[in-house]
Amino acid sequence: MTDLDIAHGAMDADPENDAKRLQFYERLADTELFMLLGAEAQGDQVTPELFDIDDQQYVLIFDREERLTQFVGREAPYAGLSGRVLCEMVAGQGIGFALNLEVAPSAMLIPADAVAWLGATLENKPQEAQARLTEVSAPKGLPEAVITGLDRKLATAAGLASIAYLAAATYDDGSRGHVLAFIDAVPGAEDALARAAGEALTFSGIEAGTMDVLFARGSDPLAAHLVKVGLRFDLPALHDPQAPSAPGMDPNRPPKLR
Repeated sequence: MTDLDIAHGAMDADPENDAKRLQFYERLADTELFMLLGAEAQGDQVTPELFDIDDQQYVLIFDREERLTQFVGREAPYAGLSGRVLCEMVAGQGIGFALNLEVAPSAMLIPADAVAWLGATLENKPQEAQARLTEVSAPKGLPEAVITGLDRKLATAAGLASIAYLAAATYDDGSRGHVLAFIDAVPGAEDALARAAGEALTFSGIEAGTMDVLFARGSDPLAAHLVKVGLRFDLPALHDPQAPSAPGMDPNRPPKLR
């Protein structure tokens, strides 16, 4: 059973549960997927194999290479990429996802409108706060879904920061909320980390704006205080990546449809 199998099973068992449905789509966005191609890639240009089902076009995607091979019955060209990148690639083209057809319990057709919704949700950018932080203290009152969502999401941010702390926050305009502070973030990773935090809220079913994000160095006095009051999340270290085995496996060079 893969993470997508488990998330799909939970959603299928309780179809009226919005939280379970959101968790499935979060897993889909974060999972490395393997898209069947109609021909070998030419550089960064890929031609997906498109299938017409009930008057709609779908790309075939699988969450394991062996599942793709099992479905096709032979070795076939494919592109490996995350669900979020795949959403970006097919945006506005009316293409749906045919996931793990005939080879897994998570087999399903995800129509183009659902793919478009996921893509739009992933495009939401955090807004820069105007108020100034005046105090941080131990976090309280956040739903457990937010804590588990953050833990799950930050596990996908390997190598972008060393640690994150969740704390209650008070601002100079008298407002209160929570803040997620990343310690020693890699330069240039701030936007990706802020998006990850925002997605943890979105896919937990929590209204946006209930948590802000900030960045600090380990030598800052704020970091020392967060050690005492904050809820700590350890981000995994980034392992040395192997050379990409197929188009799309390098996240810095996503393929282009043609």
